[in-house]
Amino acid sequence: MQERPLVENLKDVEKEDLKKSLEEVIERTFDLEKEYKLLKKSVKEFQNLITQVIESQPNPMWIVEENDSDNIFFQNSASKNFSSLIKEIDFRLKEQEIEQKNRIFLIKINSVDGDFKKTIITATDITEQKRSERLASMGQVAAHLAHEIRNPIGSISLLSSTLARYIDDDYKPLVEEIRKSISRVERIIKSTLLFTKGIGITKRKISLEKLKEEIKLAYESYPSTKEIKLDIEFSEKDIFADFDLLTITLQNFLYNAIDAIEEAPDESGEIKFSFKSEARYDTITVTDSGAAIKNKNILYEPFQTTKTKGHGLGLALALEIIKAHDGKIELLNKTKGFKIYLKRDQTTRK
Repeated sequence: MQERPLVENLKDVEKEDLKKSLEEVIERTFDLEKEYKLLKKSVKEFQNLITQVIESQPNPMWIVEENDSDNIFFQNSASKNFSSLIKEIDFRLKEQEIEQKNRIFLIKINSVDGDFKKTIITATDITEQKRSERLASMGQVAAHLAHEIRNPIGSISLLSSTLARYIDDDYKPLVEEIRKSISRVERIIKSTLLFTKGIGITKRKISLEKLKEEIKLAYESYPSTKEIKLDIEFSEKDIFADFDLLTITLQNFLYNAIDAIEEAPDESGEIKFSFKSEARYDTITVTDSGAAIKNKNILYEPFQTTKTKGHGLGLALALEIIKAHDGKIELLNKTKGFKIYLKRDQTTRK
């Protein structure tokens, strides 16, 4: 005898209850599906948000499997230029500094506990901070040495001047060379102290003819073994600037040009200064026929020099002085030299 289906054995009331229960189950299933889709969408949006946050970081960032630099779970775009940096990380240290590609990075490591065992690595570029700290330290040492050297150099300068009055004419050229060397040391001391103390300018009306005279005096007092022609094309015009500081700037460019000619293979050379008034700036261009600049990246780096001689403060100090005048310095491309821009004071310009 064939058994009747279970539903047929139910009473009408029970069938109605079962129908309602099934409808509720089906409706709840649809609700759960909707909730799942919403949750899935929320998770995806949250993942996108986290990705955007990580991508917005300017410094390299990695998420790796627990302390395993070879197993990268996620990394931002900035890290792709430093793929070898992560290989140098010591996971035993929570903080460390690593130098790569002429940059210094502060590495911080954070571990995620629980089931999601991942390690988060961030690399912050602290190159400028380290540079500032190094310059501050070097500046303190340089300022101390400059103060210590100033007094004995002053005594030697006074004694050499006295000696020049009592010796025979045959030996006076030797004393003159001593005085030139002392003058060079005094310039280095002055530049060092000026750089370490900071630049403060006092603008006033100055004559280009007076600047021209100062450049000539510096040219005549700077030692050179070659025949160097100096050409200064300044108009009879007044500009507004700090005369003393601008003089130091132009002298530094002159000395660099002479040193460059000394390093060149030719037996002679030429240095040219020219002035021009442009739309918003008064400009002074300095060119020379000397040896090419070896490393343009450290031109204005304090205590760094591209020359075989020099203390590495000439151009650094010149840049600070010109910046204090609201100006700028441009390295020329077609001709070896520089262009100095001095922003004109609209209220006081002639």
